[in-house]
Amino acid sequence: MTPVPSPTPLDVVVHSGPAEWWVILAGLGPLAVLIAALLAFYINWRTLKQRTAADKTALDQKREADARALMQKTEADSRAEWWRRTQWALDRALDGDEGTKALGLATLEVLARSELARTEELELFDIAWKSVSGDENGEDLGEEGNGGQEMPFVDDSRIMGENGTTDEGTTKEAGP
Repeated sequence: MTPVPSPTPLDVVVHSGPAEWWVILAGLGPLAVLIAALLAFYINWRTLKQRTAADKTALDQKREADARALMQKTEADSRAEWWRRTQWALDRALDGDEGTKALGLATLEVLARSELARTEELELFDIAWKSVSGDENGEDLGEEGNGGQEMPFVDDSRIMGENGTTDEGTTKEAGP
């Protein structure tokens, strides 16, 4: 036999009590996941922001330290080269040949004007000058001893260039 549908619809009513707590909690699950995701996003965003700021600060400090180290190394290298040149000039100034001695003393005069010369080195120059000239002040030549040339002094007010010339009357404007 084949089933025959009933002529009237049938209503099924299930009577139950209020929903259990876990059913309500299960319905709030997606909302809880969304809140947890937003909280995790906020925490990660703050951490990333803090690390970025810390990395920037560390990088700035490293750049400053590297710049200071480079400046110190450059100054030390310049002083070492200055001292090497000073030793060469002192050797020439103490030479027996008058031409070599004059070259050494002239080089010492130029080196004494350098900003790298310290007080101790200038005192050494004075001692070397006195031992070469035999005079207490190192100025026994006078005007006739240097052939009428004006000899610049260590504390001369004129600005002496690296090539041994002053800037007096030699200022020119460079053209295009």
